[in-house]
Amino acid sequence: MGKVGNPRNHAIVIDAGGLDGLIKALRKSGYATIGPKARDGAVVLEEIASTDELPLGLVDDQQPGAYRLSKAKKPAYFDFTHGAQTWKRYLFPAKEKLWTAQKTAKGFEVQTEVDAPKYAFIGVRACELSAMQIQDKVFIEGDHVATGYKARRDKALIVALNCRRAGGTCFCTSMNTGPKVKDGYDLALTELSNKDSHAFLVEAGSAQGEKILARLDGREATGADFKAAAKAVNKAAKSMGREMPTDAAKTLTDNLESPRWQEIAKRCLDCANCTLVCPTCFCNTTSDSTSLDGQTTERWRQWDSCFTLDFSYIHGGAIRRDGAQRYRQWMTHKLSSWHDQFGVSGCVGCGRCITWCPVGIDITAEVRAMADKT
Repeated sequence: MGKVGNPRNHAIVIDAGGLDGLIKALRKSGYATIGPKARDGAVVLEEIASTDELPLGLVDDQQPGAYRLSKAKKPAYFDFTHGAQTWKRYLFPAKEKLWTAQKTAKGFEVQTEVDAPKYAFIGVRACELSAMQIQDKVFIEGDHVATGYKARRDKALIVALNCRRAGGTCFCTSMNTGPKVKDGYDLALTELSNKDSHAFLVEAGSAQGEKILARLDGREATGADFKAAAKAVNKAAKSMGREMPTDAAKTLTDNLESPRWQEIAKRCLDCANCTLVCPTCFCNTTSDSTSLDGQTTERWRQWDSCFTLDFSYIHGGAIRRDGAQRYRQWMTHKLSSWHDQFGVSGCVGCGRCITWCPVGIDITAEVRAMADKT
């Protein structure tokens, strides 16, 4: 888990072979290296053993309700933005056993189970790193600590990535979450390429990152390298596909009874795709299962969504019975009441909820539509 640091203290430049060396060094140190790879027409996050598995030369086209991968004119390792999957699936698994209770002569013996592999995440973008820090507020920094999440987060090593290309649904600049990583990483990569070379600027952001950096083959970074990296990141910042209005939180609180919610509901399928691909959504439910002989009981936690009818169910029925109410709950919590609850917005501007909405509902456009009618 990366700490806040000054990456300019130590940075080197490595070639593509050096990136492969980094992955192999991490695996030799016992990390399960998780990174992007192309599978079934999309970029997914799975275990990788070398740079051969990275989506070299692929770029993505993302628009509301549409995602396509294609070959780039100038091959690069990280010029796609991201796919539907988020790092949340490793830190906050979709299904997790919380404890097992075994019947004994004196009652029940409860065993808590924490599955915490040693992960190294390769290519964590600024918006996604911000999402991790937001989930830390939910699972670690509150009154009740989620022990499984904390164990996995503490063990995780973060190799962040500064974006040099923005997607059609990205709006991280208007959420102040990217495209350059700020803190919370161990190492940060910026891909540098031109006609004559292909390299990576690698910056250390923690003591652990410094140790790993010392094991890599590369040359010391120069001012020209930092200038080239800044130019690449600035290009991404200026090419965002979307922009969130600055007064989104107030706009929503001022429009809780707006007829716009019913207009959205006519298009919304209540499929919960937006919550499943969101890197910060944390809604979950728990269930208990007992063996037929009554000797063993298990408690499991799994992802849920505020878009399901049963999510708001209490004695007597569900509170939010129609789609307009459920969409309003998700959107106002994400962009407005999250500030009251956690001190930050629940949105990092990754744009996944726009891309992976089957009917292409655009959260930025909906806020703007309400603002225009206010």
